[in-house]
Amino acid sequence: MRVTGFPKNDHSNGWYNILEEHPPACVWEGEGTADWAVIGGGFAGLAAARRLGELRPGDRIVLLEAGRIGENASGRNSGFIIDLPHALSREQPEHDHRQIRINRQAIAWLGDLVKHHQIRCHWSRRGKVHVAATSRARRNLDVMQARLGDLGEDCERWDRGRLAAFLGTDSFADGLFAPGCVLMQPAALVTGLARTMPDNVEIFENSPVREFHDGATKTLVTSTGQLTAPRIILATNGWTSAFGFLGRKLLTIHTFASLTRPLDDAEQKALGGEGDWGTIPAFLGGTTMRYTRDKRLLIRLALRYRPDFMITRRDLATVRRQHVHSLSRRFPMVPRVTFEHTWSAPSVLNGTSNTLN
Repeated sequence: MRVTGFPKNDHSNGWYNILEEHPPACVWEGEGTADWAVIGGGFAGLAAARRLGELRPGDRIVLLEAGRIGENASGRNSGFIIDLPHALSREQPEHDHRQIRINRQAIAWLGDLVKHHQIRCHWSRRGKVHVAATSRARRNLDVMQARLGDLGEDCERWDRGRLAAFLGTDSFADGLFAPGCVLMQPAALVTGLARTMPDNVEIFENSPVREFHDGATKTLVTSTGQLTAPRIILATNGWTSAFGFLGRKLLTIHTFASLTRPLDDAEQKALGGEGDWGTIPAFLGGTTMRYTRDKRLLIRLALRYRPDFMITRRDLATVRRQHVHSLSRRFPMVPRVTFEHTWSAPSVLNGTSNTLN
């Protein structure tokens, strides 16, 4: 069958664009075979390829990525690696305990990889702060704090003064600090993971699969070659339906972020705060913010439903104006700070889970 959709990279991803280096892409060419083919070079595809390489050292594992690793969805999120689920259920505490345990095992495993391979991704165990500026949002924090207490999880309630000391802005009246979250630079992390694979894992970028033929042996056709393998792993996120699977079962939402230039010494002093941080809104649809280790401010705000994955320049310009307004309202102490990058990030919802980040 012919694959009907591909990532549409507009090269706007700020996280990727500020990386120090972009080694040339290795493109799949000619005909070849593998024991395993992994389609998609995001976090899921890289994790699958790495684990296969570790468990089956005698197998050849080939990963095909349509664009450049780090430019697409996995490199476009806000850079939070969370241990606590965003949604906690009072009716199913055993489910929450299990999810938290899995998340923490994954964070520990990922942290070991970052340390072992010296991946420079601004890995920072700073936790996260759920923030509230309205009475409605504060009630959401009350519920969250109670549910975390029921689960026996550590958290701290912060008033306006404590929040201002930590963040440098007094925009929020109430906050809930959870210490288990890790902050990082997502494009740096995903590209670092790709460059540190087991020896039997081969990665090819700018190699979109244009035809997929199923059967006892699967055949993948790219623009420049063909790959056959008995086993294939689809790690294609919102594009999975383009391969004929999960049709009409995925809901694609785009979130938008903007990243400033680095603050200079005077601006860092004017902002204050206690180092890098990340905030999550107390209710869905609010503003997510970061102050990064390289002294940039990030604003994530606005949602668009785009099932065709098409984000226009007009979309980005409209959202950027929203982000500028949010930045000036929350950080009036640094009026000359401007955004260098604005981009969208596709997130996929299904009936049981989501990849919003």
